[in-house]
Amino acid sequence: MRYYAYSNDKLISGKIKGIVIDFFGLGGQAMFHEDTETGKFYASHGVIFVVPYTNPWGWMNRDEVGLTDEIIDTLLAKYGLGEETPIISTGGSMGGLACIVYTKYAKRTPIGCVANCPVCDLPYHYTERVDLPRTIYSAFYGYDCSLDEALKSCSPLHLAPTLPEKTEYTIFHCEKDSAVNIDMHSERFVTELSKYRPVEYYKVPDRDHCDLDAENDKKYKEIALSYILKAQK
Repeated sequence: MRYYAYSNDKLISGKIKGIVIDFFGLGGQAMFHEDTETGKFYASHGVIFVVPYTNPWGWMNRDEVGLTDEIIDTLLAKYGLGEETPIISTGGSMGGLACIVYTKYAKRTPIGCVANCPVCDLPYHYTERVDLPRTIYSAFYGYDCSLDEALKSCSPLHLAPTLPEKTEYTIFHCEKDSAVNIDMHSERFVTELSKYRPVEYYKVPDRDHCDLDAENDKKYKEIALSYILKAQK
């Protein structure tokens, strides 16, 4: 599994309380050879933190869903964890889209989702920047439908009415985001999702794309952890 994901599992002593998945943004292709500070934070609370090494241009297409499911399969089997193990999905930018979309298609539905500056309208995002069309086309080229239909199948805004009821959602978005426009993405998604269930929404002033200040970065992690701790009660 170490070839396919970073995991902090070896740092955990005692009972494993849950799993937090974190998805890369566009172009993310790092392999971690040392434990991250975030990994150490979750390990100290008995939580596995796992970063799938998915396609840097994946956009949570069906291959990315399948690989993530297999990584979770491996962790559950290795530690004898049951199907009731709470899973949280997190991520920023493309990873923000990924963590939301994964709740829809995952083999085991995450109970919580925390996204940072997520891409929420994928058809709009296709033309939002000149570097995007090739990456999105690459992810969905093989789908047996029109490109527009494929993009909507992995677009949080378009999936909002059908997102799983058991999942709690929290969205952070930096108000000065120059890469993923807050008005076209999180504002519209939160408005749409709010028609179907409560959603927590934090707008972060004076910060650019995914650049949470220390206070909101701490809150981001603590909310993900709180979903797991709540499930333990």
